[in-house]
Amino acid sequence: MKSFIRHLAFALGGLLAISALNSAGAADAYPSKPVKILVGYSAGGAVDAIARSVGLRMAPVLGQSVIVENKPGAGTNIAVKALISSPPDGYTLLLAANALAVNPSLFQPAPYDLDHDLVPVALVGRVPVVFTVSENSAIKTLPELVAAAKAKPGSVTVATPGNGSTPHLAMELFQHTAGLSLRHVPYKGGAQAITDVLGGHVDVVAVNALEVLPLAKAGKLRVLAVMSAERSAVLPGVPTVAESGYPGFESSVWYGFVAPAGTPKPVLATLHAAVQKALESPEVRQLLAAAGGVTLPGSPEQFGKLLKSDAARYGQLIREGGIKPD
Repeated sequence: MKSFIRHLAFALGGLLAISALNSAGAADAYPSKPVKILVGYSAGGAVDAIARSVGLRMAPVLGQSVIVENKPGAGTNIAVKALISSPPDGYTLLLAANALAVNPSLFQPAPYDLDHDLVPVALVGRVPVVFTVSENSAIKTLPELVAAAKAKPGSVTVATPGNGSTPHLAMELFQHTAGLSLRHVPYKGGAQAITDVLGGHVDVVAVNALEVLPLAKAGKLRVLAVMSAERSAVLPGVPTVAESGYPGFESSVWYGFVAPAGTPKPVLATLHAAVQKALESPEVRQLLAAAGGVTLPGSPEQFGKLLKSDAARYGQLIREGGIKPD
C-alpha cells in the first residue's frame, strides 16, 4: 500500500509539473493570435477612437493584429461582463473609462467586483471635464456661475450626458465642494445637451473637453473652467476649477485597459509594455492633445490605485446624492 501511494504521489507530481510547464509555455508563446479590445461605447466616439489608435500601435509590438469590438449598452456593463466571461489569456481586453469605477455603486446589485473580476493593465490618458456656456450667456466666468447659483439656489441649470456619467458626478462634486445647489438636467449623451445650451434652453453644460472644443474654437461656446489639475494645452486661457478658488479640485475622464482576473502575470507584462510603447506614438499623443488631454504612461499599480480612489470618491457621492442610472 505504501508503495502504491508513493507511486501515485510521483504520478500526480509529474502531472502538475507538466501542467505548469504547459502554462509557462503558453505564456512564453503569447501572443499567437489576434488580440481583441472591447469598447463599451458606440463606434465613432472618443473611447472608440482611442482604442483604435492605441490598438494600431500595439499591433507591431505584439506581432499580432489588434481588433476593436464595440459592445455598447447598460452604461458599459455589457462590455464589462463580456470581458469577465472571456478566458483570462490576454486575448481579450477592455478599454474602459470612469464608468468602470462608478458602476458598482451606481447599479444595484453591483454588476461586477473590481477587486475580484478584473485586473488593471495600463492607463492610457486623461481628458478634463469642463463647464461650458453659450457665448451669449450672461454667465461669463466660474465665479459668476457660483454667484448666480448662490443668489437663487437651484436656479442655474446644468446639462450633462446622463445620470451617473462622469460629467454628472463632476458637477455633483463641484456643487458639494462649493456649497451650491445646481439643477441637474440629464440627457442621453452630450450632443443634445450641448445643442440645448447653444439654444439657451439650459444654462451650463458639463461634458468632457473633446465634445466642446470645435464649438469653443468657433466662438459659439465659452468654456468657464477645466476640471483637470492643470490648465489644458488647447485651452490655455481657461482657468482650472482649482485655481478659481477651490484648491485640490479635480475631475477628469480617464481611459485605461483592464483584463479578466487570473490573466498570467507574464502576459499582463507583455500587454503593459505594448501599451507603453503605443503611448510614445506622436499620433496617440496628438489624438489626446486635440481633445485637451494627455497620455498617462505608468504602472498597473498606479491604475489600480486610481480605480480604488475613484470607486470610493464617486461611490460616496452616489450614495449621499441618491443618484440612480438613467
